[in-house]
Amino acid sequence: MSAAGFRFKHFNVCHDRCSMKVGTDGVTLGAWADVDGCSSILDVGTGSGLIALMLAQRNQQAIIDAIDIDAEACSQAGENFAASPFGSRLGIIHEPLSSFAERCGKRYDMIVSNPPYFINSLKSPNSRRNTARHTDMLPLEELVSAGKRLLEPSGRLALILPIERERDIRGAAVGNCLNVVRVARLMPREGREAKRLLMELSDVKDYLCKEEEITVLAADGKFTDDYAALTASFYL
Repeated sequence: MSAAGFRFKHFNVCHDRCSMKVGTDGVTLGAWADVDGCSSILDVGTGSGLIALMLAQRNQQAIIDAIDIDAEACSQAGENFAASPFGSRLGIIHEPLSSFAERCGKRYDMIVSNPPYFINSLKSPNSRRNTARHTDMLPLEELVSAGKRLLEPSGRLALILPIERERDIRGAAVGNCLNVVRVARLMPREGREAKRLLMELSDVKDYLCKEEEITVLAADGKFTDDYAALTASFYL
């Protein structure tokens, strides 16, 4: 990976004009989210467009909208979409989620987000990076409530968050009458504690919550077999 971009098997992601670069969190969510049977998908806080591109590759029928508050990120995501084989099914929207949810008459089968997650922590002098990384502009409760309004019945909201936000996301789910239907705890390396939580929410009534653990790196620093299998369609 370079500052300019990252090459995957079937598309390239340029991210030099984006505050948040291509990283493990986005790649993992893009590979993990369940897009089977989805015809409409929304990527909230798309940044470079990485997750939207991954989902477009995984589901060849879905129409995918990608929204971001950062104009420069939207511009670069749009360029990444146009340069990909999936450009005709990808759209970019420069707008805050709150106003989009209020005016949008469309509903989605799947909403995905790798949202900002820092709370009351030290900020950098870069305001765009702060917007991408801190919850000021997109609190978790707002993300979940807007997601609920934008989802089709039995639609799914898939997120990746720091493990310490588990209580918050479960509380937001209860407050919006959503159930936790799928969970994965992401360990950065064998022998380490989980650092990230992948979670899928839905208003389905009859469900059996599936829980799993995913370890990214083995002790030798190489991808584990499970993580390599999860991301095999993307990494060169």
